Amino acid sequence: MPDRRKRLALVAAIMGSFVAGLDATAVNVALPAIRADLGGGLAGQQWVSNAYLLALGSLILVGGSLGDVFGERRVFSIGVAGFGVMSLLCAIAPSIGVLIACRALQGAFGALLMPSALAVIVAAFPRDERGSAIGSWTAWSGIATVVGPLAGGYLVDAVSWRLIFAVNVPFVVATLVLVSRGVPARERGLAHARVDWLGAALTFVGLAGPVLALIRQPVVGWSSPQVWIPGLGGPALLGVFLIHERRAPAPMLPLELFRRRNFTIGNVQTFAMYGGLGITFFLLVLYLQEVAGYRALQAGLALLPSTVVMFLLSKRVGRLADRVGPRLFMGLGPLTAAVGLALMLRLHAHVSYLTDLLPALLVFSLGLACTVAPLTAAVLSDADESDAGIASGVNNAIARVAGLLAIAAVGAVISAQFNSTLNRDLAGVRLSPAAQAAIGQARRQTLTRVDPARAGPRVSDAVQSASVHAFHVGIGISTTLVAVGGLLGLAGIRNPRRVVRCEDCPGGQLAGQPLDVGRRHEATPTPQPVVAGVRQSA
Repeated sequence: MPDRRKRLALVAAIMGSFVAGLDATAVNVALPAIRADLGGGLAGQQWVSNAYLLALGSLILVGGSLGDVFGERRVFSIGVAGFGVMSLLCAIAPSIGVLIACRALQGAFGALLMPSALAVIVAAFPRDERGSAIGSWTAWSGIATVVGPLAGGYLVDAVSWRLIFAVNVPFVVATLVLVSRGVPARERGLAHARVDWLGAALTFVGLAGPVLALIRQPVVGWSSPQVWIPGLGGPALLGVFLIHERRAPAPMLPLELFRRRNFTIGNVQTFAMYGGLGITFFLLVLYLQEVAGYRALQAGLALLPSTVVMFLLSKRVGRLADRVGPRLFMGLGPLTAAVGLALMLRLHAHVSYLTDLLPALLVFSLGLACTVAPLTAAVLSDADESDAGIASGVNNAIARVAGLLAIAAVGAVISAQFNSTLNRDLAGVRLSPAAQAAIGQARRQTLTRVDPARAGPRVSDAVQSASVHAFHVGIGISTTLVAVGGLLGLAGIRNPRRVVRCEDCPGGQLAGQPLDVGRRHEATPTPQPVVAGVRQSA
């Protein structure tokens, strides 16, 4: 392929992934503004986030298969175009229900876009040029996580939360133009590629069940059929999914991968870690705005050091882990991050950024930076090269599903904690009609504050105290999950045996054998992780 078309293909892949990453990180900052405009309380905020994650996490593996069957250009173009249309519909959504539905469809198109973006790069670049191209793609994806909260906060404060979605449309149009000019069409898909439609459907409905149950529970209670039917039915369907995957000729989730120790332990650790991360970032942006009184842009800026530390250290840590093995990083990294999260338990209603939040974020981010690259490398290095794409896709899907389930579960827990604290603090207090109305609204929002002039100082203080306690419970759960991830890494991960070849020894010499003193030996580098969400098609 001519160099010009390669560059156009790379820019198209970067721009499509950048828009998706930008949108995903910007929306969390906008949740309080969305709630204020469209209503819905905490449950509505959870669904705006979770509808996207549900569709993306359950369909991203089948999205990679569709690229194999129908061609990466076609699937990428459909994903980008659909993402743009849904972004426009999100921007003009008249109600919280319409917004949630559009977010779910946006996630479904994102499941086509994200894995196909990498497939476009793989198809456009020869093997010896892919590393550099994928590195550029990864770097820009990381920049999107930096820009997202800042851009989202600015747009919410300066214009409207709706512009967060509308701003995607020009970038989508530009991406489609680049695709038409730079990405070659593949006449037919891979002959052996098949799509596991039943597996995708079982995953989507199976995950939707417990998410629906956990979000509805604070409203209708555990005994309601709205809770126990999806709460029991969803896991049952996930069990059917596992049986189906064991028998399917072209499974979406090859279960034989889980026979490998590091792959299995690494993915369990991924579930714990990313569950904790999902809770942290969801609750923190809500707490800073709804309780501590930060504006949206201030909340976005508050998270900036975390992303910068990740961006600066992750690559260096990855190289060091390649030399000494991932086990130590996968143990001490999460434990360090858990210490940072524990420091957030000092936050109260009046948050001093420099003395309260920033130290916690820096420690948390340091631990996270020490974990992510070694974790990815450990999971992928335990898979055969031919399985690298699907192994990465499985790890990616597990990370997103972990955030989805964790956010749903923590909502039920902190709602119960909020109500319990509020009931205790207001027991025996005579409440005016205005105070009762304010308390009812606060119960729907959970992390919030009320105007003392409207509800009275006693009620205002009680709501504030209940919000702080609920936040602490949520962060405590996050701390526990991340710490468990660290213990799993220390106890379960094994450093790969390093193959050591002697240039003078026929056939080389394996690690564990005594090296011949006086001869020069070279350790074979650990294979670099494949950043993928798809089966490699080239």
